[in-house]
Amino acid sequence: MSEQRQTDVAETDESTSEKLVELAKRRGYFFQSSGAYGGVGGFYTFGPQGAALKGNVEDAWRDRFAVAEGNMEIDAPTIMPEPVFEASGHLDGFDDMLVECPECGESHRADHVVEDNTEYEDAESLPIPEVEDVIAEYELVCPSCDAGLAGQAVEAFNLMFATNIGPGDSDPGYLRPETAQGIFVEFPRLKEYARNQLPFGVTQIGRAYRNEISPRRSIIRTREFTQAELEYFVDPEEDEPPLERVEDVEVTLYPASEQNAEDGDEVRTTIGDAVDDGVIGSPWVAYFLGVAKPWYDAVGVDMDRFRFRQHLSGERAHYAADCWDAESEIDGNWIEMAGFAYRSDYDLSKHEEHSDDRFTIFKQYDEPQTVERAVVDPDMSYLGPEFGGDAQAVVQKLEELASRDRAAFDGETVEIVLEGESHELPVEKTGFAVEEQTEAGEHITPHVVEPSFGVDRLVYTVLHHAYSEDEVAGEERTYLDLDPEVAPTFVGVFPLQSDDELEAEARDIAAALRAEGLAVTYDDSGNIGRRYRRQDEVGTPFCVTVDYETVEADERSVTVRERDSTDQKRLPIDDLPETLSALRTGELEFEEL
Repeated sequence: MSEQRQTDVAETDESTSEKLVELAKRRGYFFQSSGAYGGVGGFYTFGPQGAALKGNVEDAWRDRFAVAEGNMEIDAPTIMPEPVFEASGHLDGFDDMLVECPECGESHRADHVVEDNTEYEDAESLPIPEVEDVIAEYELVCPSCDAGLAGQAVEAFNLMFATNIGPGDSDPGYLRPETAQGIFVEFPRLKEYARNQLPFGVTQIGRAYRNEISPRRSIIRTREFTQAELEYFVDPEEDEPPLERVEDVEVTLYPASEQNAEDGDEVRTTIGDAVDDGVIGSPWVAYFLGVAKPWYDAVGVDMDRFRFRQHLSGERAHYAADCWDAESEIDGNWIEMAGFAYRSDYDLSKHEEHSDDRFTIFKQYDEPQTVERAVVDPDMSYLGPEFGGDAQAVVQKLEELASRDRAAFDGETVEIVLEGESHELPVEKTGFAVEEQTEAGEHITPHVVEPSFGVDRLVYTVLHHAYSEDEVAGEERTYLDLDPEVAPTFVGVFPLQSDDELEAEARDIAAALRAEGLAVTYDDSGNIGRRYRRQDEVGTPFCVTVDYETVEADERSVTVRERDSTDQKRLPIDDLPETLSALRTGELEFEEL
């Protein structure tokens, strides 16, 4: 007999996060790390349930963005040498705004202080002097001790964790702030695996580290987190995305133009129309938005609390020509879950400039072409005595100048700038000439499209959107409405009572379901109602109960209970593995049994 159930009990959004964090700690989803030593802000441990949910979400992402799209996957180190981040720009431009309390000495993100206490929603996009003015104008105070922050300097704080590679006078290194650089620095080898053919994509799921000024809201903002990133390399002149696959996907967009308008609002449209109307400027970004939206729906994000928001010009990362965030609503606030950026050729060009390798791909022409090329063949017997050890640098400067401005060689002398100092050379000593050359192709620097997903924030969103309360048999019930494909445990198996025969049969069934590849928990502790409640609270979609009819009837069967409705149905034991597997993949609905 099914349990009597009433639909959702009203609750305030403000309480959901507190209830979820308490449930997460009690049921093994996530909790602050190093609790025996007082804990440390910004670091969380995923417990047995959380690690399983997180792993299922990662597997679902891998299936959609690596396997289904035909992309490669790598696993790069989390520590990289300093020159990598000099080239990428992270040493100079990866900063947050810090303000320090003059009384208690606590450091806070200045933009968060502004956003939490004023009408400004995107203070991160404001310049530092303007943030200081806002703090003074609104007389904002320290979140820890209520001391006034007006007049306190707001400073840029680099978020990277520094370390040393090797002992003694070792080489400086950093924990990576994003997994992307592990892909970019290996491009010269990865392009060989792709047979030098564009487009191709490389994915990576792994840890990243940011020394957040004020980590907060449990696993939403941490100092160590997991990213799932795809770097997709394209020929900007020729490659077009297969928009026809996603053009009918319906999306909610919040473009920069609407954010800047006094009465701006979200735009509901399709991917195809958004591209045609110019709302999304990059067709490649639009394609991956179209891929991501149904995937988010499939893993359990509430589509009524989901949108794509375009970055304002002041908040875009230094490498992004355009960027859209996938955002979810949590307790009335929108949080970023992923960024979709068109990074152009910034990353590969920077690494080629700073390294000794080539970050281009040779593009073969359909037919050989005869072109005019400006070349130099300097007289080294002149350059050597004149410039000494800098002679080769002079040659490189002359080659660069000839390729971009051959008119500079029209006079009797040509000017170059070496380490900030101007030098004039006789043109006759440069060996300048314009020659006809037959070329089979050219080297091009691919552009990069990047969907970058925050796994921890997505896990939190899935749990928050799944959190539900109702009433069953006159008692309030808490349950997680998790999708069967990502739920950490798929089925609980129980003996109805403490009985050796029932327990033996239940253990055999649990073993058979595990052999089928299903995540199973066995529980014989407490009455059957409490065991149901425990599984409801961790989000287990189905429970199988072994009773006396199972062991005594001619046709052996069990009771299968569905979490959300609490309905129960009787199924033959022999059909159980196949039926439950079909329920997990969505090939079969519980109502169809």
